[in-house]
Amino acid sequence: MRSNYTLPRLWLDHPLSGEIDLSRDHAHYLGTVLRKREGDQVRLFNAQDGEWSADIIDVGRKSMRLRIAEQLREPTTVPDIRLLFAPIRRHRTATLIEKATELGVRTLQPVLTERTQYPKLNIERVKAQIIEAVEQTERLDLPAIHDVCELDEVLDKTRPLIFADEAGDGEAVGHVLSGLFTPVDLLIGPEGGFTDAERSKLLALKTVHPVSLGPRILRADTAAISLLTLVQAQIGDWLNISE
Repeated sequence: MRSNYTLPRLWLDHPLSGEIDLSRDHAHYLGTVLRKREGDQVRLFNAQDGEWSADIIDVGRKSMRLRIAEQLREPTTVPDIRLLFAPIRRHRTATLIEKATELGVRTLQPVLTERTQYPKLNIERVKAQIIEAVEQTERLDLPAIHDVCELDEVLDKTRPLIFADEAGDGEAVGHVLSGLFTPVDLLIGPEGGFTDAERSKLLALKTVHPVSLGPRILRADTAAISLLTLVQAQIGDWLNISE
């Protein structure tokens, strides 16, 4: 574990150089919630600059200024894994977003299917959930989140797509993954699953690989977490973990 692991960690959409005036929300969080004062250190990060230590040099009632000190980690990227999912109940969608971010997905694409019961998604709320998850998990970049759209509009017919087929006709995940590499798309259906027409359309695509996630029917958020875990372990960045 790095010696600076316990320092507070903030994602900033701002070049990490020189002196930085924090937003009121960030200043409140560090000054009021965490009670940080002049001379304390924090960690700042983003995908472009990596992670840096920063010294608190001025604290006001609603403001805080930092000075960038030392680079702690170079920028890194995660494997090109895109998760296509039908929005579900709000708290379960929040779990899916949080865990997919922690597991290293690069892109989140909500899609509409015939059985999607919760078609609306507050993208700004999702972005806030993503930032919170990234700050807690030592990740440097934020996964992209796109607006909800029809499934047909975002199917990339040149990328392999692993389709979690709840009908039970898919192959074992390990067998399918043994022949694939990233970039890859993962598709998780809504509560109630895909219709027969949707399944037929998906299975007609040469790039689609239906897989089984075991003998039990998993809820959508559980299926997404399970599939992402297997993908990262077999063809993702879990293979390249270093000290």
